[in-house]
Amino acid sequence: MEKHYNMRRILILSTLMLCARLVYAQQDAQQSQYMFNGIYINPAYAGYKENLNLHSYYRTQWTGINGAPKSMSLAVDASANDGNVGLAMQISSDKLGAQTNLSAYANYAYRLRLNADGTSRLAFGLGVGVMQLSMDGSLLSTNDPEPNQLTGVQSLIVPDGRLGIYFANKAVYAGLSVDNLIAQYGNFKNFNYVAQPKPHIYLTAGMLLPLTEDIKLKPSVLLKDDRGGPTSLDANAFFILGDKIWLGGSYRMGVKLYNKNYLQSDLSNSNSAVAAIELFPVENLRVGYAYDLSVGPLQGYSGGTHEISIGYYFKTRKSRMLTPRYF
Repeated sequence: MEKHYNMRRILILSTLMLCARLVYAQQDAQQSQYMFNGIYINPAYAGYKENLNLHSYYRTQWTGINGAPKSMSLAVDASANDGNVGLAMQISSDKLGAQTNLSAYANYAYRLRLNADGTSRLAFGLGVGVMQLSMDGSLLSTNDPEPNQLTGVQSLIVPDGRLGIYFANKAVYAGLSVDNLIAQYGNFKNFNYVAQPKPHIYLTAGMLLPLTEDIKLKPSVLLKDDRGGPTSLDANAFFILGDKIWLGGSYRMGVKLYNKNYLQSDLSNSNSAVAAIELFPVENLRVGYAYDLSVGPLQGYSGGTHEISIGYYFKTRKSRMLTPRYF
C-alpha cells in the first residue's frame, strides 16, 4: 500500500514536469506573500515605500514529494529624486526536479505625482536582467528513457526584460505587468531539454478598509496568465490588528477568461487554500509565514507548502503614504 502511495506521488510530479517539457515552456515561481513586495511581479513597484527596503523569501512546495518546487529570492529597492524615481535589484533561484533557474534583474520606475502631496502616484517600470536555465539529466530517472535522453547538464544564459505600470494612493492600488519579454526569443535550438520561458501577465488590485481605529481589512486579487497553462486567480483578504499583526489568507483557483482548447478539458479549477500570518515586532521589521494546503488533484499526496518571508526597511525619508507597509 505504501509503495503504491509513493508511486502515485511520483507519477503526479512526473506528469507536471512532462507537461512543461512537452510545450517547452517555463512557469514563473508561485508565491503566496507577493503582496508584501510587488517588485517580484511588477518593476513599476520599485520605490513605492520611498525608503530603502530589503525583502527575502523561501518557499518549499508540495512537501513530501521528491523533486517538488523550491524557490528563494532577495530584493532591495529604494527611491530617488524626491520619490519620483524608483530603483530595485532582485535575484532569484527556482528548482523543480532536475530543472534549475537562476535570475537577476535591475528595475527602474518613473513615478508621476497625481496630487500635490505625492500620496497618489502612477508609476511606469522597466526591468532588465539575465536568466540561467539548466537541466540536470542525471536526475531524470525513467523506466522508459528516450533514445537521446539527456545524461549530463544543459545550461543556457539568456537576457530578459519586463514592463509594468502601477497606481497607488492612500486607499487603493492596481498594477499590470508582463515578464519574460526577451528570454522567450533565446536560441534554444541546441538546448531541447531546457524549458523555454513564456511571457506571464500579472494584474493586481487591492484596497485598505478601516473597520475600527485598530482593525483594518485589506482585500486584494492577483490574476496571472501565461497563454500556455490555466489562468490563475488569487483572492486574498487580511485583517490588520493594531498595525502589528496581519491575519488572513488566500484561495487560489483556475479561471477561464478565453478559450484554451489545447488544455485538457477535465482540469480541476481548484488549486490551494492559503493561511498566512505577518508580524511586525518593530515598526520597520516584518516576519511572515504562509501555509498552502492543496485542495485540487494533489490533495492528500503532499504535506502542503511552506513559505517564509522577511522584510526590513530603513527610514531614509518620511514616507508620504498612510503607512508604507499596507501595500
